[in-house]
Amino acid sequence: MKLWNKGFEPDKNIEQFTVGRDRELDLRLARYDVQGSMAHISMLESIGLLTKDELDTLLPALQQIAEEIERGEFTIEEGVEDVHSQVEFMLTGRLGDVGKKIHSGRSRNDQVLVDLKLFFRDELKEIAASVKQLFDRLIELSDKHKDRLMPGYTHLQVAMPSSFGLWFGAYAESLTDDVQMLTAAYNIANQNPLGSAAGYGSSFPLDREMTTGLLGFEWPHYNVVAAQMSRGKTEKAVAAAIAAVASTLGHLAMDVCLWMCNNFAFVSFPDELTTGSSIMPHKKNPDVFEIMRGKCNRLQAIQNEVALLTANLPLGYNRDLQLLKDILFPATSELKECLDMATYMLGEIRIKDNILDDPRYDYIFTVEDVNRLVLQGMPFRDAYRKIGMDVQEGKYNPNREVHHTHLGSLGNLANDRIKEKMDTILKHFG
Repeated sequence: MKLWNKGFEPDKNIEQFTVGRDRELDLRLARYDVQGSMAHISMLESIGLLTKDELDTLLPALQQIAEEIERGEFTIEEGVEDVHSQVEFMLTGRLGDVGKKIHSGRSRNDQVLVDLKLFFRDELKEIAASVKQLFDRLIELSDKHKDRLMPGYTHLQVAMPSSFGLWFGAYAESLTDDVQMLTAAYNIANQNPLGSAAGYGSSFPLDREMTTGLLGFEWPHYNVVAAQMSRGKTEKAVAAAIAAVASTLGHLAMDVCLWMCNNFAFVSFPDELTTGSSIMPHKKNPDVFEIMRGKCNRLQAIQNEVALLTANLPLGYNRDLQLLKDILFPATSELKECLDMATYMLGEIRIKDNILDDPRYDYIFTVEDVNRLVLQGMPFRDAYRKIGMDVQEGKYNPNREVHHTHLGSLGNLANDRIKEKMDTILKHFG
């Protein structure tokens, strides 16, 4: 049976094609569908479309369904189109005709919008929490290894001295930018579409401010057409936020793969966190970070998928929008998995000591020698030319002891300020 039943059932091939993976994906929306329904019927009672007795009958029944969902006992039965239909049919089966009253003033359009916005709010909060855990791990490592030097590169050529403190801290601060993207997506999702019905409102005197408060939204979508237009727009914002986090994480994964390479050997991990080769007994591969890099690259692609799927759709609901769930629902889970794995792996990272003592890094100190001559009074261009000529003629020989003393400024990481920045951003996250 369908909620829109008008005396006929669609062809089975049509149903299979149009429903797609909805029954599977909608299980993730079930708790939010019940939450939205409880707010909606509380509002219906306040405006006289339900009696107090009817509300007192419906609310415990919905709460019972909510508890079944949390216990993993809720299923969407074969032949039932979606989660909204399943909940209403369960109520009607248990309570009789009063269960049919919960849809007054609603369309499945605003119903699924409410479910999605509540779902995205929670997913964005969980992603932000996982980002914060990774951030804390990076800050911890940055402080711990602030005095351990490593080469800095430009064009993948040895450039200037850096430190593991700077490297870890750089990714920590980059994550603060990504949390701002998560915050923006959260704010876009945090608007109540309930009561916009199919996008053109209802002649019932619905109290949309009441449901906004009951569901914890910041404010309603005031224009009912705009509420419907937010389907797709919300997903674009979420996809952009996911892509931002994935970009930072994928870049970090690439660095780790590079630094684990034997030609660098800057970092390593316990044997049990690496994988081997079926033919080369010596191999210890960074498969975790390679898979993470691949997943993060794929996650950045969903922004384009969402944009193309929603491009130039006509005003109002279009069934194409259903496919957004196929893209974004797995993406939120995959990103959280990658973040949690990165935090776990970095907890076991091992840093190589005395990297810059290797003669291959001799030229990394040229800028320090130019600066030393400038501080002694030589014009910068003359100092640059002198050191440059020493390099060209094979005369350059850095004094490592002096340089290591002068490089103490690399330990000034400003990590306390970066932590303040992250905490300030998270306060605006809701």
